[in-house]
Amino acid sequence: MPDVSGLEPLSVLAARVGATLRERRQTVAVAESSAGGLVSAALLAIPGASAFFLGGAVVYSRRAAKALLGLTPEDMADGMRAETEPYARFIASRIRDSHRATWGIAESGAAGPFGSPYGDAPGHVCVAIAGAATASRTIETGDADRVSNMDVFARQLLLLFDETLRAQSSAG
Repeated sequence: MPDVSGLEPLSVLAARVGATLRERRQTVAVAESSAGGLVSAALLAIPGASAFFLGGAVVYSRRAAKALLGLTPEDMADGMRAETEPYARFIASRIRDSHRATWGIAESGAAGPFGSPYGDAPGHVCVAIAGAATASRTIETGDADRVSNMDVFARQLLLLFDETLRAQSSAG
């Protein structure tokens, strides 16, 4: 189980990401699943969020993925499934493209208290970023507490986004 005690609060991560996006005149679109909209809410809580936040979707089911992201059976061919890094990267890219945003960020996981239909344990999430750089990682909290996992998932997605933005600053 990763040590999440060192993770900054969601509001702090969101404020830093929002400030970076505003400063660079960049935009973001968000696709969430098991974080249930917490990332979008944290970004939207920042005054002036309309300068960088273009929209988001809570894609909690296959029906939602079809309706909100236009996912087709062909998109899910070749073993693609939710709660994997390839899927999270795909969804991040899809939400970025559909909103014409600079960045797309996404997460897909199993918040708990039970595992997913795919066999992933509660506390499993894949987070991803798509834009000038692509990044993803898998997190396993080892915890079945739904509310706690949702918070950790949201913070992990914003943490990866913040790290990616910082790396872009160093590279450019």
